[in-house]
Amino acid sequence: MRAIRVASAALLGVSALTLTACVAQASAETAGFRVAVHPTTIAAGGQVTLRATGCDQAVFVSSGVFDDLTIRRGQTSATAMVDWDAKPGAIYEVTFHCGTFWQNASLTIAGDRPVPPRPEPLHPSRGVHAGEGSSFGGFDLKEIGLGVALIAGSVGAAYHFSRRRTGDDGA
Repeated sequence: MRAIRVASAALLGVSALTLTACVAQASAETAGFRVAVHPTTIAAGGQVTLRATGCDQAVFVSSGVFDDLTIRRGQTSATAMVDWDAKPGAIYEVTFHCGTFWQNASLTIAGDRPVPPRPEPLHPSRGVHAGEGSSFGGFDLKEIGLGVALIAGSVGAAYHFSRRRTGDDGA
């Protein structure tokens, strides 16, 4: 009977630690991944600079307006030539993949008539919080503290129920 209690307590503790480790890893990896396309408006046939920071591995970049490319590990940028047949006035999405995380940026193709400048945001863009999924994204200090308290409580309860009590074994 005691072995079942100890095994249950161990399984509960390992499960709680495993779940919280995944959340911490996902939040840490997405916190610093940033992407940008320069310039954001370009004529067909022009050259753009693609930037990605905060990724510890190679970044795969794709778009419908230039050939797919990879920003090698340890580098923060690469250049791409925009296709000559890109539609003037169209806005293309550029997708950056860092492992299982991704973010998008927009690239506008200049038309025959001048493209009005886009107003700058009041706050710098922080990009998309991609890959956080369901209820694991955006943890703050209160939520982390609550998680630690729940884990401590489950470990304490497991210890309490797994201790051998005198008089319970019928001896």
